[in-house]
Amino acid sequence: MPKQNCVGMKGLVYETSVLDADEGICFCGYSIPEYQQLLPKAPGRAEPLPEGLFWLLVTGQVPTDEQVNWLSKEWAKRAALPSHVVTMLDNFPTNLHPMSQFSAAITALNSESSFAQAYSEGVNKAKYWWEFVYEDSMDLIAKLPCVAAKIYRNLYREGSSIGAIDSSLDWSHNFTNMLGYRDATFTELMRLYLTIHSDHEGGNMSAHTSHLVGSALSDPYRSFSAAMKGLKEMGGEVSDEAMRDYIWNTLKSGRVVPGYGHAVLRKTDPRYTCQQEFAFKHLPDDPMFKLVHQLYKIVPNVLLEQGKAKNPWPNVDAHSGVLLQYYGMTEMNYYTVLFGVSRALGVLAQLIWSRALGFPLERPKSMSTNGLMTLVGANNSGKDEVSKEEGGEGKEEQKGEVEGRGMHKMQYTYEKKGLCWI
Repeated sequence: MPKQNCVGMKGLVYETSVLDADEGICFCGYSIPEYQQLLPKAPGRAEPLPEGLFWLLVTGQVPTDEQVNWLSKEWAKRAALPSHVVTMLDNFPTNLHPMSQFSAAITALNSESSFAQAYSEGVNKAKYWWEFVYEDSMDLIAKLPCVAAKIYRNLYREGSSIGAIDSSLDWSHNFTNMLGYRDATFTELMRLYLTIHSDHEGGNMSAHTSHLVGSALSDPYRSFSAAMKGLKEMGGEVSDEAMRDYIWNTLKSGRVVPGYGHAVLRKTDPRYTCQQEFAFKHLPDDPMFKLVHQLYKIVPNVLLEQGKAKNPWPNVDAHSGVLLQYYGMTEMNYYTVLFGVSRALGVLAQLIWSRALGFPLERPKSMSTNGLMTLVGANNSGKDEVSKEEGGEGKEEQKGEVEGRGMHKMQYTYEKKGLCWI
């Protein structure tokens, strides 16, 4: 198939966020610096509360402190896990990856789905479906920190209890308490992390998967679980010259530098920038942060010198790990679970919008390789063309019979015409 497939092709309607090549991600029209200023914060703290961002994504309006406080209490009220999910998590083997446990638990929470029950009872879709999706989404977001914390405690803290939800605390604060972290600055980091990773418009794997499965009228639990199943499962001082050599060796071996470059952005990812600012404020002398900052000064110049990168600047993934490591969360296999808790805010907000707006089933048209060849003007007679162009029969004719079918024929034709091919 063509090398770029559908990358960058506009084909989705997505309400909650838009990725701009220059501004970065914008949530309902607000950039990261803008919403950091506007959204409510915990008393005496600087980072926006994720509850405020979810309110913005669902309503399009910046919430008041009172509205965010209500949402914190509402999620605390809905947070308890059903006993069968707790039992399932407690019985998973310790060698089962945390993301596998996370997605399985989300699927099992489908037993609590208001939407699934309403759908089975034939509730009128035009008037009510979005309300049941809203209720399920609220319940799921409320329960995700409990699921994630239970997995963390079982795998890394000898199965110790996650404790009880405190209705006087915000969502992030309850989450870090259940994980077993009591550092107030780590809770601030979690508020930052959970907001900046929440949404990234509609074409990425997790958002698109949730939208696709939801368009088939699966409930939010099954839709979000499907999105989580696609996420990848995630490990002394050095001179500038040694680092530069290492980067060049990485590039020359055909690999990429993780955390650098982006399919859309053409400048430093604002999500990287706000994490960098957090690090300068709270851990400026940390050796790992110094290493990350050193990479920031060196890698873009190397990528520009190489001449292949449209965007040599760092993205969000180049920084988040070092912050978690600093506060003691060193279990890198678990990091994707944190991402999943955050991403629920965005994709479930969009799922509410999708049902409220009555978006139909997503059902694109496919075509065969021969059909694609016809579309690009590359179709022909297969065996006869190969025999004629190669000037002979026998082995060349036998080769043509193979290349005249499906993928083999398409690969041969693309190579003859100098087109890209994977």
